[in-house]
Amino acid sequence: MDSVGPKAALFDAIAVTGKALASPRRLELIDLLAQGSRSVDELANASGQSNANTSQHLQALHAAGLVTRRRDGLRVRYSLAGDDVLALWLALREASATRLAEVQRAAREYLGDEVEAIDREELIARMARGDVVLVDVRPTEEFAAGHIDGAQSIPIEELKRRLDEIPGDREVVAYCRGPFCAYAHEAVRTLRAEGRSARRLEEGWPEWRLSKETAA
Repeated sequence: MDSVGPKAALFDAIAVTGKALASPRRLELIDLLAQGSRSVDELANASGQSNANTSQHLQALHAAGLVTRRRDGLRVRYSLAGDDVLALWLALREASATRLAEVQRAAREYLGDEVEAIDREELIARMARGDVVLVDVRPTEEFAAGHIDGAQSIPIEELKRRLDEIPGDREVVAYCRGPFCAYAHEAVRTLRAEGRSARRLEEGWPEWRLSKETAA
């Protein structure tokens, strides 16, 4: 019969990851890091937390092996520890959205009325034909860290004044951080209000990148 002590120690060790994820603020930091590496200052500004709180949460994530850190001059930059961490976050988010009505309600309240979406396969086919314009509406630093090939960077706050940069004879597909990112929803509403044909990508950059690397 297995010893209770070592078995309990095993599950206790695994639970460290669960405990690190058991914080909404840490999950938001993971979601931001899914877009690319960032400093404590950048993460604090993006999440609306203080630098001190952000640093504490990052230390907990680092202790659990979920993020890595490296010095960049006077700053320390954090990154997700690997694609397995990204896959874990995406799976947790998807399972929560599927299984918990509370998550679905919160998403509706945050994102507003649903806007029409396009899936990955259709977008790839449309881009190959050249009859669609793909717009990345995330902040420029996130676009610089990684983006879908062929996408045009127009941050959401610049969209209205840069509409003339988007061809008017093709449908526009907007994408951002993922299905719970409001930028793409807002972009579609803005474009349609201006008489443009527009949809959002069902997923975001992290899902797209992970699917391409898995396929490779």
